[in-house]
Amino acid sequence: MLVVMNHNAGNEDIDRVVETIREMGYEARPIPGRQRTSVGLIGNDGRVDAGRLEGLPGVREVIPVTKPYKQVSREWKEDDTVVTLPNGTAIGGPEVALFAGPCAVESEEQILGIARRLRDAGATVLRGGAFKPRTSPYSFQGLGLEGLKLLARAREETGLAVITEAIDPEGVDLVAEYADVIQIGARNMQNYPLLRRAGRVGKPVLLKRGMSATINELLLAAEYLLAEGNDQVILCERGVRSFDTHTRNLLDLTAIPVVKSLSHLPIIADPSHGTGVRAKVIPMARAAVAAGADGLIVEVHPDPTRALSDGAQSLYPEQFEELVGQIEVIARAIGRSLVPALHAAGSRG
Repeated sequence: MLVVMNHNAGNEDIDRVVETIREMGYEARPIPGRQRTSVGLIGNDGRVDAGRLEGLPGVREVIPVTKPYKQVSREWKEDDTVVTLPNGTAIGGPEVALFAGPCAVESEEQILGIARRLRDAGATVLRGGAFKPRTSPYSFQGLGLEGLKLLARAREETGLAVITEAIDPEGVDLVAEYADVIQIGARNMQNYPLLRRAGRVGKPVLLKRGMSATINELLLAAEYLLAEGNDQVILCERGVRSFDTHTRNLLDLTAIPVVKSLSHLPIIADPSHGTGVRAKVIPMARAAVAAGADGLIVEVHPDPTRALSDGAQSLYPEQFEELVGQIEVIARAIGRSLVPALHAAGSRG
């Protein structure tokens, strides 16, 4: 349930609504908007006396939230959520953000070298796995803590923000200590203990769509994060399983405008996992930006033929530079632009 305040309602009016909701035994969450503030009522069990709220000073109307996901929905918050990272990268506004890097952190030379090239090409967020949940138990599983330290060093040297994956609730705090964004991978989209822990840690979270998840299931998974008090959530379309074998997954571009109509959260696309084929990454990245994606997360490796993870879908650095030039044109054609490039560690151009 949502209590919509009049545009001229004062802080005393809002505080009175919050206090009344708490007296009724529910949680209250103020939601500032461009023109007016709303107060969300959390924990509605269907027995809320709306009349008690409608009669309070400053209240314009009380409306039910009909979606199964509440705080994630546009009914709850009409204005777009913009997630801003420490280096100034904003996801969800008029600019398109570029996340790029290798699937896995393999060595100091590898991650520092590619980070510099990606920064110079226009990326502002460095991706790289320190912990790698793999289909086969015999595949490279990541460098762990050493990988996190290398990512932090790359951030210090380049100014790039860092995103990396947490794979279990116990590891969330460790990842949060080194990363600017905590990634929840496709295999963990419905790992509810992990979602709850990530929602409480106080860092932005990137939530990837599960391999067989519906859009409703993705949004309900995001609701777990917001229910813990974290509204700094970025959704990611990374492809779903299909019966066709020509690509690794089916990148569901329709999900981008659908999510934008249903939710205020930003959504980016992952054309690397969405296709699994290097030659298909750039075309699908172009299409994702044209469809309205708020950013791209792309795998780039200095030498994909030697990559310890997902080399077949990783771009060469030169291909990423080509990609940036192409999507810049597309973004401009639809009234957007790319997040400004970083020209030196800690500075924006």
